[in-house]
Amino acid sequence: MTNSKPTSGRIVVGVDGSPCSILALKRARPIADASNWGIDAVAAWQYPSYLGAGAIGDIHPDDDARQFLHNSIEAAFGDDLPVDLEEIITRGIPSQVLIEASTEAEMLVVGSRGHGGFVGLLLGSVSSQCTEHAWCPVLVVHSRDHH
Repeated sequence: MTNSKPTSGRIVVGVDGSPCSILALKRARPIADASNWGIDAVAAWQYPSYLGAGAIGDIHPDDDARQFLHNSIEAAFGDDLPVDLEEIITRGIPSQVLIEASTEAEMLVVGSRGHGGFVGLLLGSVSSQCTEHAWCPVLVVHSRDHH
């Protein structure tokens, strides 16, 4: 999805398909545009911990991550994609993947609660870990209905 216009830095956005992560994509765009930065939309996946070694079978979390990343980008931007947008799907613990990506980023943007959060929590475990350990500034995006 890369356009030919060169950018000077990157904003990493954690995407898990939740409304907060779609909002995080939307909030990253004006910052990226104003700063001439590209956007890395990052989806991290891992096999569910409740699965045993031989129980993987027909489960394809990488394909699921690819699909929810694509759907989230479409929900955030429609056909009007940012100039320099990269889709990145990585196997790993989401907070660790995003913290690692922050080492090369100008900014990290995450939703306050993703699909793994409990109703009522204002800051999810991934966003909490990222604000504590990221190597760049972190923007935590709250939806209007997070209370």
